[in-house]
Amino acid sequence: MLRHLLKLIWKRKNRHLMLSAEILLAFLIVFAIAAFAVRSYQLYHLPLGIDYRPLWSVTLRPAADAPIDPASGIYTQLRSSLQSLPEVEQLAFLTFSPYRTATMSATVALPDGSRAQNCHLQLISDDLAALAGVKLVEGRGFSAADDGAAITPVLINQRMAQNLFPGRSALGQLYVEVNLNKADEKSFRVVGVVEEFRSHGEFMAPVNYVLKRFSPLSEKDGPETVLLKVRPGTDRAFEARLERQLKLLRKDWHYEIKPLSEMREDRLRSSMIPLAILSVIAAFLLAMVAFGLFGVLWQNTSQRIPEIGLRRALGASAADIYRQIMAEQLLLSSIAMLAGLALLVQLPLTGALGESLNWQVFLAAAGLSMLLIYLLSLLCSLYPGWRASRLHPAAALHYE
Repeated sequence: MLRHLLKLIWKRKNRHLMLSAEILLAFLIVFAIAAFAVRSYQLYHLPLGIDYRPLWSVTLRPAADAPIDPASGIYTQLRSSLQSLPEVEQLAFLTFSPYRTATMSATVALPDGSRAQNCHLQLISDDLAALAGVKLVEGRGFSAADDGAAITPVLINQRMAQNLFPGRSALGQLYVEVNLNKADEKSFRVVGVVEEFRSHGEFMAPVNYVLKRFSPLSEKDGPETVLLKVRPGTDRAFEARLERQLKLLRKDWHYEIKPLSEMREDRLRSSMIPLAILSVIAAFLLAMVAFGLFGVLWQNTSQRIPEIGLRRALGASAADIYRQIMAEQLLLSSIAMLAGLALLVQLPLTGALGESLNWQVFLAAAGLSMLLIYLLSLLCSLYPGWRASRLHPAAALHYE
């Protein structure tokens, strides 16, 4: 049966060329949307490294001509002032608040210059890991014991540990921040490895991450964010009280205050906008392709009236004709999709899109796309197949 269907398709290859092109185009469009959606789903379920639920973010906005000076004691004053509020259980400092798009990056390498890696980094206070639920998988966090250390201690995530120190423990290892002036290169010692730290939220792709210890005595620029762990049941009225307390300390500064849970919702909403837009565009394109498939199948069926009438005259049942029309369409769809897969498989093989299209994403997107195209082809062939199955053998005698 399969061999016979392939012969029929080959004999009408010129007629099927446009149909195959439409199916191929629809498959490529659906694959792109499915790959984006599957990758987003995959990222969403990866460890985030931060427990956002009990935390509030306070972003400090000093005047542009008067940046924060860590040596002025402002961080000690902030800690003392904010901890006096009954709603605040604990606080910590870091460069950028989670769920913000701000990024600080650097290129690091081993002391001999090998295994250069790009990484994101942040300055954090000693108590941030405990405050934000950052999970240590190896080593220790920062503490007062690191004061005055000859080599700056850092925490790195597992990804960076594997990339920078493959096949060995990262604890105690040294690396340098690459600088054009070798004399200005600074060394760092790994004292702990964290599971993950994705500061931009659930849809952030995993990257090499470094958490540097913030010390007012050694840093020229301080963190601009305070994370507060508040007591359960704290309502939004706390925001006004918090701002009044901050204004008592520095009334010339501006403050952005928001619960991390709300920042997360805003971030998730903005991250879903591209997927929603692409889905709407894909839906319109698929509708156009469906109408095209339906029209071509109807036309092809009308042109095959003599063949179908002859088959009916030779004893083929209406169900046989129905199955033939639908099987031909599904087989034609399979051929078009195989051609598309032959092109698309080059992407994960060559790594052209990196981890954005890894094998798990590729296979899941391919499966979803094929399922949708088969469903679309099946729906478009239902009426033409039914119309062909209802054809009476005598109709072939009147066909011109």
